[in-house]
Amino acid sequence: MPPEDDSRWRLTDEYFERHLCGEDPALRDVLARNAAAGLPNHDVSTLQGSFLNLLARATGAQRILEIGTLGGYSTIWFARAVGATGKVITLEANAHHAETARHNLQAAGVADRVEVVHGPALESLSQLALANAPAFDLIFIDADKPNNPGYLERSLELARKGTLIIADNVVRDGQVIEDGSTDPRVVGVRRFIDAVGQNPRLGATVLQTVGAKGWDGFAMLLVD
Repeated sequence: MPPEDDSRWRLTDEYFERHLCGEDPALRDVLARNAAAGLPNHDVSTLQGSFLNLLARATGAQRILEIGTLGGYSTIWFARAVGATGKVITLEANAHHAETARHNLQAAGVADRVEVVHGPALESLSQLALANAPAFDLIFIDADKPNNPGYLERSLELARKGTLIIADNVVRDGQVIEDGSTDPRVVGVRRFIDAVGQNPRLGATVLQTVGAKGWDGFAMLLVD
């Protein structure tokens, strides 16, 4: 469970953000517009966004698929990583969130390299597969957790050897170890982890995180 004074997690994040990330007015404004638009505060943290950006750059990703856009905060980190010649396709089920994201992407100057697809993600993923979309270099799963197993299955149809798949929020304050949980989010994550562990195409690990977003973690999968 979190320490008695988990404000130290937030303060530690702020220390590293200040020294390593600096002030970013475009991203600060995104979070402000998201809050004004009534979006939930489910964005990745600044350090997590920087982490995702570094992973995309380190792998040379030019085609990124994001499942779960929200207001486009993590999308901007990915769009910056792929550069002007790259492409990010991001899927969002909520029309209001999708419209907010489009506005944020335009304001951040990266709308030209991002396609926001509105609709249920499982349907959008199936449409991408039917259209024979080129394989993605990196896939980020950060949407409704009960559907994580389906997102994994569809993602593998859009992956290639060497594709990196990252899934957020897989630790859930440690609730993932509760095999009797009836929380559909926990059940979805556990089914996702079971599917990953049983798939010989996937090498995988989980990195637990603490910070401004509490105790959670990323699953990182490499397609073989």
